[in-house]
Amino acid sequence: MSNLKELYVSTVAPSLMKKFGYKSVMQIPKIDKVVINVGAGEAKENSKVIDAIVGDLALITGQKPVICRAKKSVANFKVREGMPIGVKVTLRGERMYEFLDRLFNVAFPRVRDFRGINGDSFDGRGNYSTGIKEQLIFPEIEYDKIDKVRGMDINIITTAHTDEEAKELLTLMGAPFAK
Repeated sequence: MSNLKELYVSTVAPSLMKKFGYKSVMQIPKIDKVVINVGAGEAKENSKVIDAIVGDLALITGQKPVICRAKKSVANFKVREGMPIGVKVTLRGERMYEFLDRLFNVAFPRVRDFRGINGDSFDGRGNYSTGIKEQLIFPEIEYDKIDKVRGMDINIITTAHTDEEAKELLTLMGAPFAK
């Protein structure tokens, strides 16, 4: 069992129950899944880009990513229906906790001039989204082996009903929110 899951069971859940006054343990919010998404606009000219992104995301998450294809043709963007335009991974269970542990404790501190993640990036329903400008902050990625620096979107989906509950959950889990 990962450290983050043990932390949730031992300290996070009881303190959330006390703070928000839940009547049942089933009401305590928990992290449902983490979705990591990389958009690849340059894939329309070069098909090798998608392969590079799939390799990077597989290294970072430990799971094979899914290639996202265009649903409609858009002439202004030179995109045809069915073209690969992005890559995503949905993490659940043990892999999700391991990824979040590495994200909070290893990757975020490696960002230059890091002062914490934005505490206002909640969607109103208890889900948190953040972006990363470069994949190099993950220790699995070797600087010499990448072809281009790419960013990614990370969405943390929780079972919390309000942003306040979700922020408290993520703070207790170790998310480095800016003060």
